[in-house]
Amino acid sequence: MIRNFGDHAANERTFLAWVRTAIAVMAFGFLVERFNLFLRIAAAELGVRAGAGAVLPVAGQGFGHAVGLAVIGLGTGMIVLAAARFVRLSRAIDSVEIRSAGGLKTDLALALVLVVLSLALAVYLSHALIGPV
Repeated sequence: MIRNFGDHAANERTFLAWVRTAIAVMAFGFLVERFNLFLRIAAAELGVRAGAGAVLPVAGQGFGHAVGLAVIGLGTGMIVLAAARFVRLSRAIDSVEIRSAGGLKTDLALALVLVVLSLALAVYLSHALIGPV
């Protein structure tokens, strides 16, 4: 039997929860990026049908591209932070030295990544719905 198995299992469950969340964040970034591509193709097709090879402008294409890539980057960063947290806590669990929890910084950093993601998506949606000011 593994020493401190319950603690290691809880640490692994937490790590996997953060990885699942990060994968969902990256998938959403991919979706934003692909939707932006869809809008670009649809605008070009509608412009061709309008005649004379006109291209209809789609507001916020560059912004949507940047937001999609940033969200994918945030998801990747979440995985890196979660992995570092997992390794640090695994070593702390196996250590005979008594220490305080001390993982608050990493947890706050991961939570901050989610807050930044939420704010970025709010800005993106407000930009897409209202348009550039």
